[in-house]
Amino acid sequence: MRSDSQIRTPDDGAGGSQDHSANEITVAGVALIADLAGALYWPEERLLIVSDLHLEKGSSFAARGMLLPPYDTAATLEGLAGILLRLDVRIVVSLGDNFHDRGGPARLADADCAQLSALQCGRDWIWIAGNHDPDIDPGLAGRIGGDFAQALALGPLVFRHEPALGPSPGEIAGHLHPVARISRRGHALTRRCFVSDGARLVMPAFGAYTGGLDVRHAAFAKVFGARGLTAHVIGQRRLYAIAAVQCEGMAAE
Repeated sequence: MRSDSQIRTPDDGAGGSQDHSANEITVAGVALIADLAGALYWPEERLLIVSDLHLEKGSSFAARGMLLPPYDTAATLEGLAGILLRLDVRIVVSLGDNFHDRGGPARLADADCAQLSALQCGRDWIWIAGNHDPDIDPGLAGRIGGDFAQALALGPLVFRHEPALGPSPGEIAGHLHPVARISRRGHALTRRCFVSDGARLVMPAFGAYTGGLDVRHAAFAKVFGARGLTAHVIGQRRLYAIAAVQCEGMAAE
């Protein structure tokens, strides 16, 4: 897992107008639209999926003496606000590792709490449990709003944090933070991506301070088996579907 800690600006990857026809990904027969900020939209249900926000990662590191600029939560929420302005969303599903640790909700600044509350207004908001935040202190649940679940099944799709090992048709998961390394005009680029074999999908990390794991890492083979994987690589204006075997591998970090 990479541990780079550069903040992405809220419109990184969004690139202004998006070609939605080029951004469609079908999973288990369901047509989904990838937003170039790193979210996935199910138009039929007006449902938005994000993963691995890792809110309050900066403050978590600071508590351990690793000083990072304390702006990651605000930047992540601002990026999410931009998507909610672009799309008609009635349900938000956040696929775990919503906070970098269990104490994250208590460290939220008042302004960030207010922003989160504004984003939830008029919408159902579901926090899926992750390995960084497997449970939320009941005394803090009201501070961040929404509902809490270990997983969520809706129609043919199942939403959870960690991908199941072995066949899991319709699964939308996070946890692995996929990135793809590609060559363009003689230069190597590393970009976030959605990874899918058509039956299931792994989301890119959305948080401002999240790193990434190369799609050719063995962790993806454990999830998808021998099925051919496609990396739907996030560009400035559209997705680029590239067979994972055609991406340039990176040494594990």
